[in-house]
Amino acid sequence: MSLVHVVSMSGGKDSTATAILALEQHGKDACRFVFADTGNEHEVTYEYLHYLESALGIAIDWVRRDFSDIWWPRRDYVRDVWPTKGVPDEVIVRALEVFERGPTGIPFLDLCIIKARFPSRMAQFCTHELKVAPITEYQMSVIDYGNIVWSWQGVRIEESEARRTKFQGSGACVVAFDEVGGGLYNYRPILRWGWQDVFEAHRLYNVKPNPLYLQGRDRVGCLCINSGKQEIGAWAKRDRHHIERIAEWEDIVSAVSKRANATFFPAPGDNDTARERGGIWQKVEWAKTTRGGRQFSLLDQLEEPTACSSAYGLCE
Repeated sequence: MSLVHVVSMSGGKDSTATAILALEQHGKDACRFVFADTGNEHEVTYEYLHYLESALGIAIDWVRRDFSDIWWPRRDYVRDVWPTKGVPDEVIVRALEVFERGPTGIPFLDLCIIKARFPSRMAQFCTHELKVAPITEYQMSVIDYGNIVWSWQGVRIEESEARRTKFQGSGACVVAFDEVGGGLYNYRPILRWGWQDVFEAHRLYNVKPNPLYLQGRDRVGCLCINSGKQEIGAWAKRDRHHIERIAEWEDIVSAVSKRANATFFPAPGDNDTARERGGIWQKVEWAKTTRGGRQFSLLDQLEEPTACSSAYGLCE
């Protein structure tokens, strides 16, 4: 029975530093690297993952969810059960037009269509369904060949209060290692690292950071419910085609929603006017404002989209 170190890759600074650490401690032969593709990542991140393969001399296995087995039963439910629940015929017809076209092949969008909504902070189902589940399946496939797996996770407690609460433990301890069961163990080796340590690991191994960090972004994951005003503004300014795609997704998910008003970001209040008040384009306009959301930031509008800017001083 062999011990295999499986490193979850995201294209971000923390998972890259974790991969470097795994290679330093255990070598390439004992390590595997896996990336879960949501279909909602930035194309620069996709390119960066290929760069990492070359820079680190590794192969990264890509996994993604296929919701075909759930898609058609959901279509049948809409067709057969919605009429018995008093859902208007026009709503059913509109939803079935989406389902009859079949899965889009974009895991994030297919999941939202099936659930007829986008994720929220209280129901952040995308993380489990699109990241945790496919990577766990990958790890279990490694275990099925008679191996023990350490799942290396690049998380740091300084990133959020939630992570401090979850992994701090008591006193000076951190929950860096725990047993999941069935031959699977979680390992979080950089919990105590600061972001300076993370980029220092890049520098020591001559690995360039994800170029998105040079655009003023403090995270390089997909645009999602966790994105703040600055990040939304960066996507709108530099990657408008992504915003346009999300607007299309709002149309599609709204079509399968009983209220016909699904928004990428929450729009509290009257659900029947959600798209008008809190659709993606309204969020983009809000991202241009100063604190309080009432005045537009002149400095933000003057910033050149092509200029190098980094929250971590990487342009210096």
